[in-house]
Amino acid sequence: MAANATWTALTPTDPEHACPIGPVVDIVFSRWTTPILWTLNMHGRHRFVELERRIGKITPKVLTQRLRQLERDGLIVRTYHPEVPPRVEYEITELGRSLAPLFAHLSEWATTNLDSVEQARHDYDTDGAR
Repeated sequence: MAANATWTALTPTDPEHACPIGPVVDIVFSRWTTPILWTLNMHGRHRFVELERRIGKITPKVLTQRLRQLERDGLIVRTYHPEVPPRVEYEITELGRSLAPLFAHLSEWATTNLDSVEQARHDYDTDGAR
């Protein structure tokens, strides 16, 4: 971000415009969206069951909902192969791939700072003054 850049709300009283990145956070950083996008970006095209196995604790219902939303948002593409049995694959789009630098920065931040966050949480939780 440029040194002279400023953050300004579009309308000071409109909470939906108070933070210009709010819509991006809603799209990209829901509980299961990030692992889905990360997996498809790092490991390529996946079938539903492969995604489910790789991600872990996600339920089929939630995975289906998230995949539909990501397809609607243009971040992934769903390809149906009319075979017997039918085969469906999911792949990240160029729009989805454009988030890779953001994820890389967040990964770097996590590597650098999560120990400090854990220490701050520990200090907060063990402070007898609260």
